Amino acid sequence: QVQLVESGGGLVQPGGSLRLSCAASGSIFSYGDMGWYRQAPGKQRELVATITSYRSTNYADAVKGRFTISRDNAKRTVYLQMNNLKPEDTAVYYCRATIDLSVHWGQGTQVTVSS
Repeated sequence: QVQLVESGGGLVQPGGSLRLSCAASGSIFSYGDMGWYRQAPGKQRELVATITSYRSTNYADAVKGRFTISRDNAKRTVYLQMNNLKPEDTAVYYCRATIDLSVHWGQGTQVTVSS
């Protein structure tokens, strides 16, 4: 059974940085696209960034130039480096991955940007 576990969330001041990690466990044959999504209170879940198996990346306009997504297949992990964080980045961040042709979601990690 495949599981995705996020880590790295927390409380940070505006302008600060955080690095999220999402590690996959279980019996895995192949990886496809991986990505990060977020959901703020009272809002729908939205795409933050994605990365393909060829390491082609895509970012939401709101995070371009501030966030960087990367992956390490050997470690079964996808990362999200978040710099120059803003209060509007506050949300629960979810990892999403296509593994063995099925879509899997992590449980989410809270990111709070506040002074």
